[in-house]
Amino acid sequence: MQYVLGIDVGGTFTDAVAADEQGRVVGAKTPSTPSDYADGVLNAISELAETLGISEAELLANTAYIAHGTTSTLNALVTGNVNGVGFITTKGHGDSIAIMNVEGRYLGLSGSEAQDLINTRKPAPLVPRTKVMEVTERVDQGGTILVHLNEDEVRAAVRELVDSGIDAIAVSLLWSFQNPAHERRIRQIINEVAPDVFVSISSEVSPRIREFSRSSTTIMNTQLGPPLKRYLEPLSAELKRRGVAGPLLIMQSSGGTVSSAEAPASAITTVGSVLSGGVVGASRLAAQLGHRNVITADVGGTTFLVGLVVDGEPVRAAGTIINQHPINVPTIKVDVIGSGGGAIAWIDAGWNLRVGPKSAAAVPGPAAYGHGGIHPTVTDADLVLGIINPDYFLGGKRALRVDLAEKALLENIGNPLGLNAREAAAAVYEVQNAQTADLMRKSVVESGNDPRDFVVYAFGGAGPIHASAFSMELGAKELVIPLGAAASGFSAYGLAASDVIVSAELSDPSPFPVSPDRVNENFRTLASQVSDALDRQGVEFESLSLTREFDARYTAQMFEVIAPAPPEDIDESGIGLMTESFERRYAELYGEGSGLPAAGLQIITYRVRGVGRLPFRPTLPEHLRADSSNAQEAIKGHRQVFLQVERGFEETAIYDYGLLRAGHRIQGPAVVEVPTTTVTIPAGYEAHIDALGNIRIPLDTHA
Repeated sequence: MQYVLGIDVGGTFTDAVAADEQGRVVGAKTPSTPSDYADGVLNAISELAETLGISEAELLANTAYIAHGTTSTLNALVTGNVNGVGFITTKGHGDSIAIMNVEGRYLGLSGSEAQDLINTRKPAPLVPRTKVMEVTERVDQGGTILVHLNEDEVRAAVRELVDSGIDAIAVSLLWSFQNPAHERRIRQIINEVAPDVFVSISSEVSPRIREFSRSSTTIMNTQLGPPLKRYLEPLSAELKRRGVAGPLLIMQSSGGTVSSAEAPASAITTVGSVLSGGVVGASRLAAQLGHRNVITADVGGTTFLVGLVVDGEPVRAAGTIINQHPINVPTIKVDVIGSGGGAIAWIDAGWNLRVGPKSAAAVPGPAAYGHGGIHPTVTDADLVLGIINPDYFLGGKRALRVDLAEKALLENIGNPLGLNAREAAAAVYEVQNAQTADLMRKSVVESGNDPRDFVVYAFGGAGPIHASAFSMELGAKELVIPLGAAASGFSAYGLAASDVIVSAELSDPSPFPVSPDRVNENFRTLASQVSDALDRQGVEFESLSLTREFDARYTAQMFEVIAPAPPEDIDESGIGLMTESFERRYAELYGEGSGLPAAGLQIITYRVRGVGRLPFRPTLPEHLRADSSNAQEAIKGHRQVFLQVERGFEETAIYDYGLLRAGHRIQGPAVVEVPTTTVTIPAGYEAHIDALGNIRIPLDTHA
């Protein structure tokens, strides 16, 4: 029997799944180990083996590959816990990362935040001015060398940085994406002077127009590369020592994996890797269920993540923003707020109840864990409301303290607001549901879509608990809790179901009508780079495919829209097809008739994405064993549970998911207990178990 493992390392828990050739999927959930996340990964693998009833050695010996997503790079950027790096740039441009192209004051902020000019601030530069070195050289916008590189200045700059304790250097020169010769020569010199120094050059990390965003992406890649390498190399070595048969693959934010050996050089692409796993898994499952439009709602221990699948494909973006700094790498578009199960509830200066973004994390965790946490969390509220069984958390592996949860809620929320512990818990529950529904609505509507056309897939440890509430408020037509027993680790399933994906891009601003030869040459160059990168992965693929796209804008605009390009070389008619492709996508985003054709059109960036399909990917079974028995036989008791404000606490049937079969129907109010999560079904709604074991709740047919 051959297996594929998916491992999702979160801030609170490490989720893992093992899928075999017959479509069986089993999950594991273990606490994350921030001191060394590798320990949590190895613990999760051991638990998977135990669940499968085999030894860890047997599991690893029959593992085709391990797909690993990590929050370590994202958390490092968010918290600022990154390597100190040096920065080499063109003379006269050393302050560009501090000036931030005047974007720093508003990047990543909402409209209201950006307009609050008194309180908005630019973030600190990614590199202090003392670590920024300028060297003489100049390339113009066409790639012509106007001033040759002064190599003596480069050597002096490298020595000064190394003497100051720097062990990683980022290089970003003006217009280097048009001619990378000087950047490549600087890397050679760094390797000669200080061969142990980690180097990133912008012409490889982010070969796009716009100096500041290209530099910031390169610097952040350089900050993350060394620690990611220090994490992956010993983990890979330990897995090999334990006998793993297949490679360790690392998830990227683009929705595909790369080999662990390749990942540090492009470390910035792993930011948000676990965020994209759930969206990839949803797109795979949606294809089997016949759902074209899906909203993914991943509620973990720390964060609430929303992604979209539209017309069967994950919605992608050309980049993202972290801490008001732009990151220029293709990514699956995911919106995030700190509203997971461990999100802390608190009272602000205006006596308003707030939930998140601070989290109790794995240590000390919610107050109910009994590990010293004193702040009330969403999990504490769910426990006091009777939704979570204190004796069946994580399948009974961790007992929860209701008394400690009540105490934290009463002291921090109830007493200040004049509420008892249950009322405080209900308030936290309502705020969490409202802000998650708001984020989902924002994600869907701002992408030009109608929530009523979508099905919600809810997963993560706390997703199934709150999904019925925020899905009803959103107005979606159906709710799906995917894979039942593996729902809390569905992002890990998405990792295991991913392909290997690499991409290459280049900026070559070209006003229409652009020459077909110019377009074809750019796409051929990128296709060659992608093919070479796929060859370096050290994996045999079942098949390979390349897709092409371009970023374009109307001449009077500052920002681009991504549009698909024809798959083959084009002629003059192909240029017309590209124009139509852009205008169609523009209309989808901004409405029919919103284009500005009189302003002219410009291609700014060309991009090729290569997909290597792995020979063994987990596929879900076509059916589970149906059962003609009554679902009532799966009821293991009743308890008072709070699911809806208008109904308050009411006697609620508690179901054991392990006793449910395909075809079973469950009338709300009900709670279904799964070993690693809990599913809520409100009064007036009926859930059923489908042929794949998913729990499905139609929301547009209120009983």
